[in-house]
Amino acid sequence: MCHHCVIDGVKKSMLSRRDFFKGTALAAGAAAIGAAAAPQPLFAQATMPTKAEDLTHELYDMFPTFFGEQQVFYDQKFNYAEHKFNLFELRVNEHTGTHIDAPLHFSEDGRSVAEIPVGDLVCPLVVVDIRAKAADNADAQVTPDDIKAWTDANGDLPAGACVAMLSGWGQHVATEKFRNVGADGKTMHFPGFHIEAAQMLMESASGVKGMAVDTLSLDFGQSPDFAVHYAWLPSGRWGLECVANLEAMPAAGGTIVVGAPKVRGGTGGPSRVFGMA
Repeated sequence: MCHHCVIDGVKKSMLSRRDFFKGTALAAGAAAIGAAAAPQPLFAQATMPTKAEDLTHELYDMFPTFFGEQQVFYDQKFNYAEHKFNLFELRVNEHTGTHIDAPLHFSEDGRSVAEIPVGDLVCPLVVVDIRAKAADNADAQVTPDDIKAWTDANGDLPAGACVAMLSGWGQHVATEKFRNVGADGKTMHFPGFHIEAAQMLMESASGVKGMAVDTLSLDFGQSPDFAVHYAWLPSGRWGLECVANLEAMPAAGGTIVVGAPKVRGGTGGPSRVFGMA
């Protein structure tokens, strides 16, 4: 083939590719305009939220833990007086303070905390208030009747929601009552979800994504078998424990934003959690 023919062939090819990319760009622009004209709602509310609530307890070295032992340790590597900046090295148990349980926490091969889609961490918040019965009984649980009472008052569970238990236990976080160890010296007494309520939520057509509690565990304190953990987390859903300030959120119409740590292979981790209403 002659040199001139080769050049002509290259020019034709380049023009053809230019036309292709021009058409693709125009199509992409049109798609973007169409998407802008019909944005998908980010928040559960029909209107933009007017307040944000911090649903996170401050984490510190002696924050109460499920096993009763210290799970947060500080080692100051640099200090301002000597180095002109401060820096701590921290050693933290994944399941300390306000934290998320990833599916991997109670399954052999579930999603790690880093693998939870970010879209699953921003969702409608349902607050089931059991403070009255928890005040009378530390072993109170969220039951199917409590969930039915919520839907009777507020309508169907919103799609992809996080269902939270408000037991009022957060007020005890700085005292021994948060763990509430019984006379036997080992059994704890605090509210949680009943396994039948967890199964009801898992079977709901709304596709509930998460569960949250203001206590140390999704299961109530004296649970002998972590039945809720073993049912809920292996199903691909996540849980939040030690959530704060749920009483500041409405029963319905709020949105929860979970700032979960993106740790490769992690089974969970301390999280900054926000409520929008």
